[in-house]
Amino acid sequence: MRSSPHDDLIASVAPAARAVTREAGALAFRSFRRGAQTTAKLWYKNRGSSPVTAADMAVDSFLKEQLSHALPEAGWLSEETADNPARLDRRLVWIVDPIDGTRAFVSGHPDWCIAVGLLAEGRPVFGLVYAPAHDHFYEAALGRGATRNGLPLKVSDRTRLDGARVSGPKPLQDALERRAGTLDRLPKIPSLALRLARVAEGSLDIGLVSANSCDWDLAGADLILHEAGGRITGLDGTPLAYNQPEPIHGELAAAPSQLHPRVIEAMRTTTQAVSNHAARSNRS
Repeated sequence: MRSSPHDDLIASVAPAARAVTREAGALAFRSFRRGAQTTAKLWYKNRGSSPVTAADMAVDSFLKEQLSHALPEAGWLSEETADNPARLDRRLVWIVDPIDGTRAFVSGHPDWCIAVGLLAEGRPVFGLVYAPAHDHFYEAALGRGATRNGLPLKVSDRTRLDGARVSGPKPLQDALERRAGTLDRLPKIPSLALRLARVAEGSLDIGLVSANSCDWDLAGADLILHEAGGRITGLDGTPLAYNQPEPIHGELAAAPSQLHPRVIEAMRTTTQAVSNHAARSNRS
């Protein structure tokens, strides 16, 4: 366990943030129906491509009020709150997805969660991911390790790509398998935060993420993964940059630290081969 310059800050906000996140999960869970459609009012945004429910909005309002009260000086970025560019000038920023995996929540699939991250100077220093349908509460503080329901987390010790357990979009799995050999393909985990948390707990070796994920899907879970011994980067190996004017990311790969370079090399080689093939086809 390492000391961090943010230890005092985290110690001061962690108890309230834990309680608020659990209460937010309970609020959402009231309208969740396992195996059946939610009882919450449902509509669609982004020209009908993204579901949102009254539960998303209620949880968002609750988290904003409570977390802002716990740390008034922090900025705010959430999927369901209109963005305020003032966050860009704040040293501290809460990054929240009130329900990560809304499609799962709507349909009665249990893989959804409340995702909360606290940034300090652009870096996640505190993260919470709460999956009420599983009663799994993940937590991490910078330099202090990661836990699930209070027990320490550690990524898997796998070093080989062949046979690795992977979850994510099929095109990215196909690309990885072309270079890595046969993979153990697990069902896609609808919540990105839970996908990373399961790499952190060692039940998944590789989590792949398609383009256009956002800070709120990732920030809290990124720290949980990091503190459990894993990494998430772009497919070129570039670390994630948070609290940017456009908080959107490209394709990503998460894995234990000892396996991650092999994932990136395999994806880079495959991507380059596809690009070269396309260039030759265009010339012919």
